[in-house]
Amino acid sequence: MHHHFLLYKPFGYLSQFVYNLKRNKKLLGELHDFPEGTMAIGRLDEDSEGLIILTTDGMMSEIVRSKKVEKEYYAQVDGDITDESVQQLQNGVEIGFKGKKYITLPCKAFKINGVPDLPERGKKIRDERHGPTSWVSITVTEGKFRQVRKMTSAVGFPTLRLVRVRIGNIHLGNLQPGEAIEITEINV
Repeated sequence: MHHHFLLYKPFGYLSQFVYNLKRNKKLLGELHDFPEGTMAIGRLDEDSEGLIILTTDGMMSEIVRSKKVEKEYYAQVDGDITDESVQQLQNGVEIGFKGKKYITLPCKAFKINGVPDLPERGKKIRDERHGPTSWVSITVTEGKFRQVRKMTSAVGFPTLRLVRVRIGNIHLGNLQPGEAIEITEINV
């Protein structure tokens, strides 16, 4: 029988259970007593936070990571993002990937009015004296390395905070940073 979990990965953690390099890093296994063989489906970089699915079923990883499953992110960006920039994100933008230029697939994107209802991040972003920030929702079906961050930068609005809020039909909901809940099945 396999085990599946939803986890709110906090800022500052790696999306892995083993880290063999010399630097001391915080790992997902420190957040909960997960069964042996538990793995993260997909990754969020150390500076990103939000929904991650964990499982002991390696076959589920292929399904969830496929282009058939949408992944939605809320990005707090530097500056007041424009409608033109949001349109560029929707159409696909050029980013660097593995040393080559890559055009992202068309995606869903819209500006979020106000500040989304998310838990405070452990580390302060910055204060408003450094200029305005705004929020944008970006829903992609691909997952290149640091893709959403590269996308917002490509349209002139670097990401300051990135939170994955949805994978397919599974939403972050009221999970708090570091909280994990076991679910009976992964239904994306």
